[in-house]
Parts: sequence; structure tokens; C-alpha cells
Amino acid sequence: MFVTFPKLRWLQASIVATILTIAIPLPGRAADRITGHFPPFKDVSISVRDLDIFASEGKIPADYAALVKQASPEQLQQLRQLLQQRFEVSSVFVAQFTNLPLVEKLLERIGESIQTDSRQNGMKSLRSALIRAAEDKKQGLTLINLLKQFPGRQINLDLAEVFTIYNNLTELFKRRDRTVIMLDRLANAEAATFKIDFSKQPNLRQTGTFRWQKRQFEWLDRSRQRMVPGDLYLPQTTSTNPLPVIVISHGVAEDRTAYAYLAAHLASYGFAVVALEHVDGDAKIARKYFSGMAPPPKAAELLERPRDVSFLLDELQRRAQSDPTLRQLNVQQVGLVGHSLGGYTVLALAGAQIDFDLVKRDCNPNRSLNLSVLLQCRAKELKPQNYALKDPRIKAIFAISPLDSTIFGRRGLSQIRVPVFFLGGSDDIVTPAVPEQIDPFTWLQTPAKYLAILQRGTHFSTATISKSDSVFPVSDSLIGPDPVQAQVYTKALSTAFFQTHLANRSEFQIYLNAAYAKSLDSIAIGANNLAVQNPVSLRLNLVGASASQAISQALQQENSRDPKLLQ
Repeated sequence: MFVTFPKLRWLQASIVATILTIAIPLPGRAADRITGHFPPFKDVSISVRDLDIFASEGKIPADYAALVKQASPEQLQQLRQLLQQRFEVSSVFVAQFTNLPLVEKLLERIGESIQTDSRQNGMKSLRSALIRAAEDKKQGLTLINLLKQFPGRQINLDLAEVFTIYNNLTELFKRRDRTVIMLDRLANAEAATFKIDFSKQPNLRQTGTFRWQKRQFEWLDRSRQRMVPGDLYLPQTTSTNPLPVIVISHGVAEDRTAYAYLAAHLASYGFAVVALEHVDGDAKIARKYFSGMAPPPKAAELLERPRDVSFLLDELQRRAQSDPTLRQLNVQQVGLVGHSLGGYTVLALAGAQIDFDLVKRDCNPNRSLNLSVLLQCRAKELKPQNYALKDPRIKAIFAISPLDSTIFGRRGLSQIRVPVFFLGGSDDIVTPAVPEQIDPFTWLQTPAKYLAILQRGTHFSTATISKSDSVFPVSDSLIGPDPVQAQVYTKALSTAFFQTHLANRSEFQIYLNAAYAKSLDSIAIGANNLAVQNPVSLRLNLVGASASQAISQALQQENSRDPKLLQ
């Protein structure tokens, strides 16, 4: 089995993302052979020692010469890279991170194909090997060391299951690549119809004309006994015109600072912006959880997060009665920005309804290779009913890498009637673009909808990640190329979107098209107006509602051959 570079990145991330509950090293010798079973064919057996020599020296024993002839030199080199790739995580971190029960089903799924001596599910042995490898100061956590540390004499591979997973992964990446190419074609066709010189238009990448002040707050929602903290970015103006409000909802293990750059940018264009912090899903709680000092996040967070936003708007209106600085805020004209689980949050507030029938079908059992479905399946712990999470004050939403395919599905998302902007990354392995943004874009029934995909963008491209104080070990490869450029795209597109659909300034509609997105790939960026050194490190495709039917038809053709494991 050989792995291309996109799959290599997926597997690197998955090894970290699928560590589950605390592992206690098991007694017994480490594995010295890997045996693959694929009835009715003869078993294939490979020595771990020989595999280690191949990884470190590139030498191929004569016994395997015939087998490797089927692979190209590039594929063999990729396999060596995969075997030697070291994950810089401590055994303490692994032990803490393995408290996470959310992804237990995924590791159990892997254990079905990577089995013990007695051909039992290898989940516990995988846990043990992960701990042991991370404890090894010399070799560290690598795939080859993981194999060495696997308890027992032999690792048994169910090759039929391995090939099923591999083939599904292969089809996932092929489908993604075909879909991105199709979007590029549609965007190019749309861009050709616009004859606008954006160099002569206001530069939305640069800071706006409003100065602003930041105020911290921490308010108690007595009805839920829940604190709601955040930062308010308040534009300074002598005008009596009401200020539209934008609320930013962060993702799991993030906090109010993840999109502080975006809050400041939108405030400079005259929006009152609130960077909210969800206290049961922020970075502080996540640290306590992973260190064993707090229980896991509850499924009720799927309800409490939208309620945080509604409480915030209620509280802003109430406090405006005694605080003159808040009276200018128009809490009846509200826009939302949400990342990841925050993307779910803003979709729910806009009117998307949880589809409990779909959750039941997709999650009992969950055999998807889409990592975000693990989180979406938490909804099965909720009592099935129509939860009133929609807030009529919400007029437009900007969802960045949202998760929605299972928890809402077509039926749930079709309830939204306000303008929606989806922004995703083609290399997102957490909320993959095709099932979580591109498919859902076609399900939306609102006439004002937009889809932007960052080619080579990841789940973390647009967020500010503090490596020194990060809950998760987010490496440069997971952040992706040129996050500064990705953030510039986010600032420009969100400004155009909210000026058009929240501030009702129609002159900004000209930016919400493929031509403007294409122009952002090559024009100057940054506060000092410096030219982009590598304009193709990220590419941006943007399409509007008019492209929805063409995308839907192309996806239907893909779905006819799309394995169910990818849904």
C-alpha cells in the first residue's frame, strides 16, 4: 500500500487525531512481524526489522524484490518518509490526549484492521504502542517505532479492511481534486464575464477608516448559570446612525483571540464586533479536560453555544438602557462569523435544524472517514426534538470550515433563509471541503449564497494559532501554506459580504464574485502593500448562487461512485 503526499498529510494528522483513552503499556514482547490476511489468498508476512532497515537505509531484502517491483521509486520514497515521519509530542501529552473519548470509535475502527496476535481488535495495543513510542527519547513517535512497540509477537492486518479504507481514502482525494478543478473552471467562466478594474476600487484588504476601542466583559446568564465572556470592538464615531453588530464564534479548543485580527478589521469598517468565548469549549477548558482535570464536553454544548449568542444580544440590548456607549448598537441587525464548531453554531442560529433521523442513520454505527462526523454524532445523545435555536435578529452568516453534513444535512440546511457565505480549504482534513462545505452549499435554499474554497488551504489556515500556548500540536503542515495570505482573503471577503448583506450597502456587491477572488491571488497584500512573493501558494475560487445547479449536477455524478464510508 503506497501513499501520495495528500494522503501522507492525512495519515500524519490522523495518527494524532485518533489517539483515544489513557493507555497503560501492556506486558509482553514487541511485535517482530506483520502478517496480512486476505482470504482466500495466502498470507503475506513482513519482518518489522526488515521494514526498519528499509525505512532507515532504503535497502530492500531479496525476499521482497518481486513485491516492490510493482511500485515506482517515488512511491517507495514516499513510503520511507511515512515510516520515518516523527511526531514531536511528549508521552505526557499523549497520555493526557488519550483521555478523549470522542474519537474512540475511530480508533476502534482502525483496530478492526490492525489486530493482535489472537486476531482481536487491536485498539488497546495501539494505545500502548503510542505511549511507548512517545516515551522513546531516541526514536520517538514514528510509524516504524509504533510497529516496533506494538505488544505481542505479531501484528495481524485484515487486508480486506485495510484495502477498503485505502480505496475509500483514494476515492476521497480523487473526488476532492475533481471537485476543486470543477470549481476552478466555473469560477474562471464567471470571472470572464466581469470587466472591473479592482485596483481602482476601495481596497478591502486594508484597514478601514474607523478607529475602535476594545472592551472586555464577562456576563452571567442566570437562567443557565453560565458565564459568557468576550471582547467588544466598538467603532468610534460621531454619527448617530446605528451600528450593525457582528458576533464571532470560535471552534473547539480555541478562544476569543483566534479571530481577533478579523474582529479588528471589521470594526475598522464600522461594525460593532463581539469576539465571544464559549466557556465549555474554549482553550482553557480543553486544557483541563486533556489533563484529566475536567469532564469531557457535553453534547448539550451543541445547544448552549447558540444560546450564548442569543443571550449576548439580549444582554447588549438590556445594558444599552444604562450604558450610552451601547445605545448605538443595532442588535436587530446582526451578522455572525463561525469557525468549525462555531460554523455549526452560526448555521443553527440562522435557522438550520438538527436532523435527528439523519444523525441516527449516520451514527449507528459511524463508519465514516470524515473526522468531523465524530463530533456531529454527539447529537445522538440529545433528546430528539425541534430545538428553538434560530434567532430572528441574525441577518447574514459567514461560516468558515463548518461541520454540518450529518447534524443538519440537506433537510436541516434548507431551512435557512438569510444570506450565507461558506469558506473552506481544499486540504482540510478536519471538516473536508466536499462533504462539509461544497455539498451543503448546494443544499441551501437562500437566494444569496456564496462558496469560496482556498486551494491548499487547511482547517487552520484562517485562524490565529498560538504554538506556545496551543492545546493541540498544530504543526506548520497542518496550518498550511501562507496563513497570512489566507487571513487577508478572509478579511476582504467578509468585509464585502457584511457590507452588502448586513449594512445594506449595495456598492460592495461587486466584490462578491469570482473576478475579485481571482484578483486577490496576484495583487499586493499587507499593511505595507508588499507584493505576494508566491502568489500561487494559495489560490482562491469564489462562486455564487448561479453556480449551484452546475455544482449539484457534478456532485450527483460523483456520488454515484462515492463510497458510503466517505459520507
